[in-house]
Amino acid sequence: MATGGTGCGTGDESPSQSGEPDVPFAVVSPPPASTAPAPAVAPARAPGPPGSLAAYTRRTVILRARPGGAPVVRLKPRTEFDSPRVMGVVGRRGRWVAVLVPEVRGRPAWLDTRRGVELIRTRFAIDVDLSQRRLTLRRDGREVARTTVAIGRPATPTPPGRYAVTDKLVTRKPSSPYGCCVLALSGHQPEILQNWGGGDRLAIHSTRAEQTIGQAASLGCLRAATLVMRRLVRLVPLGTLVRVRS
Repeated sequence: MATGGTGCGTGDESPSQSGEPDVPFAVVSPPPASTAPAPAVAPARAPGPPGSLAAYTRRTVILRARPGGAPVVRLKPRTEFDSPRVMGVVGRRGRWVAVLVPEVRGRPAWLDTRRGVELIRTRFAIDVDLSQRRLTLRRDGREVARTTVAIGRPATPTPPGRYAVTDKLVTRKPSSPYGCCVLALSGHQPEILQNWGGGDRLAIHSTRAEQTIGQAASLGCLRAATLVMRRLVRLVPLGTLVRVRS
């Protein structure tokens, strides 16, 4: 994903025309906690379904290859889109949590929660079935919404995997190929078109070409109808886990 635009564009235009990496966005996510000092790390017995934790930090943190291992990246407390830094959690070992961030490709990285990190519950989860071209939204493990989506076309397929929502964005340009709004994800598209200048970050977004919903038509992102995306952006918190399966 290029700063200022999502990476996969519309997929129904040429690489020189689609994607618009200069499309401006507005962050719609407020910080997930108050301005009071962050509380202590939530206890391991905190209620909630498995995999529903997210890690929120107000300070620069270092992620490591394994608990106590070599550093792999230093992250500021705001994302490239100036959202609060909320990382989806996919594992835990004592004070360490495994998180999904776009700065570490293809695998989780480990975060020490002792200083400046708050663990919060994300009641929602998103499941995407590529074979059915279907997105399911769950709350506390129960299905609350289901919708058809467009997926990556054969040359640029949507990669299966585990991701997390990093940013909730609304576009400020009526002609944006991303429609009204975007859920930016931690994952990347490994199948980049030659001469494509829009970056490689994955996202779930709306589209002006709603006739393509239900088709294999994008450069890797998932496209949903405008009304669906407005609801998702309103409901889904940062750090929400997204599972994409073939």
